[in-house]
Amino acid sequence: MSEPVVKPKIGYYHRHLLVCTGPRCNAEGVPQALFDSLGGKLKAAGLDAGDLRVKRSRVGCFAACKGGPIVCVQPDGTWYYNVTPENMDRIIEQHLRQGQRVDELVFHQAGAPDIET
Repeated sequence: MSEPVVKPKIGYYHRHLLVCTGPRCNAEGVPQALFDSLGGKLKAAGLDAGDLRVKRSRVGCFAACKGGPIVCVQPDGTWYYNVTPENMDRIIEQHLRQGQRVDELVFHQAGAPDIET
């Protein structure tokens, strides 16, 4: 008889950042460095606990392999491209803290047609 499957638990979070760290987004390791920097950035912004807590996860590939690094904010369904460290700071302040998309970095919004440039 097999062991029962244990239901996992996860703490409350308001938003979930999915960061593509696949090699096709940027072969120089920039997406992984961006992901690694997020812990400190989120803590400094007060987004590591409380009502606005943000969870972060690495994703192997979004199949949107141009303009990386690519970051998706859930449950908002907002997809950002060209997420440099400076652009990540803008996303943290404007989107994650203030609830306003950084429109010039958005290439797709769930429920809407792709944004033309």
